[in-house]
Amino acid sequence: MNDGLAIRRALLSVADKHELLPLARALSAKGVALVSTGGTAAALRADGLEVQDVSAVTEHPEILGGRVKTLHPRIHGGILARLPEDQGTLDELGIEPFDLVVVNLYRFEDAAAKGAPLDELIEEVDIGGPCLLRAAAKNHTRVVVLPGPEHYPAFLGEWLETGSVSLASRRRFALAAFARTQAYDQAIVATLGAAFGEAAPAALPERLALSAGPATRLRYGENPHQAAAFYPSSTDGLGGLRVLEGSNALSYTNLLDVDAALGLCAALKSPGVCVIKHAGPCGAACDPDPARALEAAWAGDPVSAFGSFVGVNVPVDLALAEALVERPFVEGVVAPGFSPEAEARIRARKGWGKTARLIEARPAPSAPVVRSVAGGVLVQDEDRIAPTSWEVVSERAPTPDEDAALRFAWACVRHVRSNAIVLAKGRAIVGVGGGQPSRVDAVQLAAKKAGERAQGAALASDAFFPFPDGVEVAHAAGVTAVVQPGGSKKDAKVIARANELGVAMVFTGTRVFRH
Repeated sequence: MNDGLAIRRALLSVADKHELLPLARALSAKGVALVSTGGTAAALRADGLEVQDVSAVTEHPEILGGRVKTLHPRIHGGILARLPEDQGTLDELGIEPFDLVVVNLYRFEDAAAKGAPLDELIEEVDIGGPCLLRAAAKNHTRVVVLPGPEHYPAFLGEWLETGSVSLASRRRFALAAFARTQAYDQAIVATLGAAFGEAAPAALPERLALSAGPATRLRYGENPHQAAAFYPSSTDGLGGLRVLEGSNALSYTNLLDVDAALGLCAALKSPGVCVIKHAGPCGAACDPDPARALEAAWAGDPVSAFGSFVGVNVPVDLALAEALVERPFVEGVVAPGFSPEAEARIRARKGWGKTARLIEARPAPSAPVVRSVAGGVLVQDEDRIAPTSWEVVSERAPTPDEDAALRFAWACVRHVRSNAIVLAKGRAIVGVGGGQPSRVDAVQLAAKKAGERAQGAALASDAFFPFPDGVEVAHAAGVTAVVQPGGSKKDAKVIARANELGVAMVFTGTRVFRH
């Protein structure tokens, strides 16, 4: 029995236009009628493709600044119709069916990760997109739904080869769509719950289905005797990286470092640079001049920076490339892009050999974090939530300079393994302590790394100080301001000691522990 579905008419409405044009070109070349909304339609037309506006289908303009455009019977009727039993209704109302729905959602998770204000977060809550995804997924027996660019290759591979899409594939795409709307709603609940001061209810699935691949064999795992592979589940993040230079294949630990670089780069204001060693930052900085940001980030721990991965959250231009090639050996440079001049300059650098990679990649949208343990897997939300408060609890408030340094350190500290301590001056890390069983040990390690730079520095702690001793060690090193979640039974004693020492202290109300 042939359960394949032919594609004759497609609805495309995407916020993420990555890989949109190759998909649309393939559809158009096969005679598929394209229907689209505002920005997506404009992108298709700019590429020379013929497309019909949704407003022409509905015979009604988009209203409320684009808030309402696809919520119409001629759109949802064309998606939800069962054929042939609903054909009479379609004919009576002049509705044409859709066979393919390509939709991805407003970038709410990205806005939340950047700490966007509440009004901006609300505007990034997608309404029509989830409705389209759920409608198409519900009617997957007749409609193909693609909820993100990571699904385009599988769809095109099957459709271009066979001329149809099997029921098994339609079911996989439908489950991916339901999973996407679930994760999206979960991010909204968690973020707005924090903004509203309400605890977010648990929203993890009762059963977990993992879909990834095909596998890329890696040189080895954490050690040469361990086999390893990478299974991409998205075209964002590591799934979409391109190695522009460097003959040696990326290893398991290399990919962990690249992932850490992408994560911290996403948290830094642009332009921002981080230096990653062993999956954690040994330096990070922001500066309007990316080359100065690199200099400040490298100075965070120049000894540990040897053999590191450098992450940049802006495209690398020639000036930054000149600054990069002045550094000792690095394993790779991770950035959203490289100018031709920058790429040529870095490739010409002698002494790095062929192992230094130029890696083009961008952060992935927020998604559940999955970790394997003996006998199962652990799943949790990704930690991108903004602090629930920024409350000065000490007698002395931070100065403007201290406040800026505290906020920078707080953005960085969640990317350090617990117990995590980050010392910062201005918008640059000067010392990091993490992975210690004792928070006092972590403070001592960060202060040792900072040396004289700890004088006047701000300190961020990923979890509360259980005793005053951590603040005492920080003050002895020269730290003048501290930000921490608060919540210890001994908060009053910790605050009192900070007051005695003249240390400004801020509570965020949010723990950012990373085990």
